[in-house]
Amino acid sequence: MAGSKTIVTIGRQYGSGGREVGSRLAEQLGIGFYDKNILRMNSDESGIKESYFHMADEKAGNKLLYKILSGMRPEVGQPSFSSDLTSADNLFRFQSEVIRKLAQAESCVIIGRCADYILKNADSLLRVFIYADMDYRIKRITGLGYYEPKDVEKNIRRMDKERRDYYRYFTGRNWEDMFNYDLMINTSVIGTEGAVEMIRGYLNGRQD
Repeated sequence: MAGSKTIVTIGRQYGSGGREVGSRLAEQLGIGFYDKNILRMNSDESGIKESYFHMADEKAGNKLLYKILSGMRPEVGQPSFSSDLTSADNLFRFQSEVIRKLAQAESCVIIGRCADYILKNADSLLRVFIYADMDYRIKRITGLGYYEPKDVEKNIRRMDKERRDYYRYFTGRNWEDMFNYDLMINTSVIGTEGAVEMIRGYLNGRQD
């Protein structure tokens, strides 16, 4: 499998360091990195295409994403640009099409957004789930200063629930079910750098 494409999707519990793992992995492998901020559309934006163009243009190195978006046109079964522009289902269809096109075009790491499910039939796909003990996650999120210390655990649980509900709604699956993934990593045991090394080792072993 030498020289083949590498597609890594990373689902993650809030505070587990999954985004950091994905970013470092992509950097070390020299491949594209796409996170939820690139692939997400806020409902209060004026239009789906304009909003995605804006987000893609703000991110250095995302010329591919911009090219994909600029070439998208509404077709049968494709995302709508009409009255249901910002409906949750339409946004998911649009996002899913972008994810599929990214994976077809290049090796990359994609964070969240049900990418493991969307790309389940893709070649050279590695589906990773990053999780961690609650104490570890509380420490990480507290250090970021997003919430008052007393509210950290409550918000971790809230974010996990939102991700769990989102995944179930669009896939019909349990977000934390090990059978949805090829590799599940506890960062409270080996840290984010250890997780990156574990994923790279798995990829190398799979290619032998």
